[in-house]
Amino acid sequence: MKPRAVVFAYHNVGVRCLQVLLARGVDVALVVTHEDSPFENIWFASVATVAAEHGIRVVTPADPQSPELRAAVSAARPDFIFSFYYRHMLPVDLLALAARGAYNMHGSLLPKYRGRVPTNWAVLHGETETGATLHEMAAKPDAGAIIAQTPVPILPDDTAAQVFDKVTVAAEQTLWRVLPALLAGQAPHLPNDLAHGSYYGGRKPEDGRIDWTQPAQQVYNLIRAVAPPYPGAFTDIGGRRFVVARARLAAPGALRPDLPPGLHVSDNAVFAICGDGRAIAIHELRHQHDGAETVVTPAEFAQLIQTPRHS
Repeated sequence: MKPRAVVFAYHNVGVRCLQVLLARGVDVALVVTHEDSPFENIWFASVATVAAEHGIRVVTPADPQSPELRAAVSAARPDFIFSFYYRHMLPVDLLALAARGAYNMHGSLLPKYRGRVPTNWAVLHGETETGATLHEMAAKPDAGAIIAQTPVPILPDDTAAQVFDKVTVAAEQTLWRVLPALLAGQAPHLPNDLAHGSYYGGRKPEDGRIDWTQPAQQVYNLIRAVAPPYPGAFTDIGGRRFVVARARLAAPGALRPDLPPGLHVSDNAVFAICGDGRAIAIHELRHQHDGAETVVTPAEFAQLIQTPRHS
């Protein structure tokens, strides 16, 4: 008889890992996902659409602790519960409904970067490697035994979105590789030593505000960590908001270091001077105005900052 699973999933990792379960012959009895928010930039694939294409029942509860959800999961009689980028912690009594265990796919190399948006935090901190980890779910977030991991590189100019694409593939590969052993009850359960790891919470758009007095590498890491499709790193000048969508760290001495920290225009190009005197070349600058965001040329930027806008 096929193993039965209830899957909590969202985002691209949710889509790819759900497809792995189906390809490996798992009977997915129920998919629990989120309603897309009208206030969020939905740039990723839909778990609900994939489930519907396979005739799988889908529910979108607002509260993962609701009695109705517990009843639905119980009625599915799962051997396994899987969570693939589902955004809520699942209560322990719900996890206990899985006769053969509950497992989560996390977007880092645990125990590093437990918690929210691990890819963005890894880029922000200048890491050169991250990955995906399948682990047992426990009362604490990302704290259960490690089943399998797959690393991916973070190159010096990678944005968080580019790294997330790699992590999505790593998640798919991790689950594909270890799932047969997991279904057979033969998968390893390795220590997840939290004392040697780290935990980070969620990030808000305001966290993208640039402090140009910081060293250039630190500023550049922030730009990469929140570059579109994330909200973007921004700076306010004269009541106007500008988002640095694409940039590149300039070589030492490439631009005048005697200018004050902040954005400047020279030779029909926008660049920034940071606190250590190093420069960042701005390849795409966007102006936020009346709820819209438009790309501005160096000439347009120069004109805008000469005519401050006050709210």
